[in-house]
Amino acid sequence: MSYNVDKKGYYGQFGGAYIPEMLYPNVEELRKSYLEISEDSEFKKEFDYLLKHYVGRPSPLYFAKRLSEKYGAKIYLKREDLNHTGAHKINNTIGQILLAQRLGKKRIIAETGAGQHGVATATVCALMGMECIVYMGAVDIERQQPNVKRMQMLGAKVVAAESGSKTLKDATNEAIRDWINNPTDTHYIIGSVVGPHPYPDMVARFQSVISEEIKWQLMEHEGRDYPDKVIACVGGGSNAAGAFYHFLDNENVELIAAEPAGLGINSGKTAATTKKGKPGVLHAAKTLLMQTEDGQVVEPYSISAGLDYPGIGPMHAHLFDSGRGNFEYVTDEDALKACFEVSKLEGIIPALETAHAFAVLKNLELKKEDVVVINLSGRGDKDLGTLMKYI
Repeated sequence: MSYNVDKKGYYGQFGGAYIPEMLYPNVEELRKSYLEISEDSEFKKEFDYLLKHYVGRPSPLYFAKRLSEKYGAKIYLKREDLNHTGAHKINNTIGQILLAQRLGKKRIIAETGAGQHGVATATVCALMGMECIVYMGAVDIERQQPNVKRMQMLGAKVVAAESGSKTLKDATNEAIRDWINNPTDTHYIIGSVVGPHPYPDMVARFQSVISEEIKWQLMEHEGRDYPDKVIACVGGGSNAAGAFYHFLDNENVELIAAEPAGLGINSGKTAATTKKGKPGVLHAAKTLLMQTEDGQVVEPYSISAGLDYPGIGPMHAHLFDSGRGNFEYVTDEDALKACFEVSKLEGIIPALETAHAFAVLKNLELKKEDVVVINLSGRGDKDLGTLMKYI
């Protein structure tokens, strides 16, 4: 079975491009050109140069001694929190801004939840001198003020989404509306492995640098180029897609996705898509999403703004559907406990999104020789406003 996208843009039964006619030229232009452009030697050279000298890659693969002692396994942390802007998001925005330039676009739009993708988009727009508009849910603007200020400092215009739950889903809706209204000069930098084909595959490819590095870094640490388990949090799922990418076909590697259970799976306040969702179309792709009997999207909930999404990317929907991925469900409470535990054991404050991945450790039956890699997708200073309430 293949876990990568097929020629029609599907992962198993999930994916595709369910788009309004107005967007067809944009999406078709991307679909026809993204592989040719991204595999061009000049593009690769510039992409690799910026990842090294601007982003600061490779990010370290750090052996977490005290966490390893506590959980009885060899636990490594892939330090995406040390990238410029503080998360994995910059890997994708560098790739997409270079793509947008080659397509002759002058204006960039993006959506953001936790604000990390917004900051990463504003950053590359400042770097390349391009106009930047970031759509963000009004609720997320309140809970992620530091990132809002960073975006504005970088020259981006932050536009509040006031509809629905005023979170990531609604910001994405507003960004798609903008794109429909400005189809010729605008490129939409989607921040996760969601949306119409080719976005899920394109974003996964730009993020695959994470697992590419894990392979050679583990060879240095352990004398083999794969772990027993890779753990990553999943909202839309770009950090997980990057961490899983080069291990998708290696059945020796267990792929573990941590989904946000919010106040509990059956509380009505959750974003555990694979548990509560069913197949449907969300943001122009067929995937798993939380919906009512008549197909209306159910409002998601998570303490972490970056996981507060009613669906998952089609790659992850396929990993769940096929049984290749192991999906674990983490409540707000367990994520908070894990966040404080990692901070006190390793001197690293993880993002609340990432804390969901750490919370999975207590559910696993680990052996001393097991090599576990956790994708530490972002740093937690953006969440201090939320975390302060629990100190």
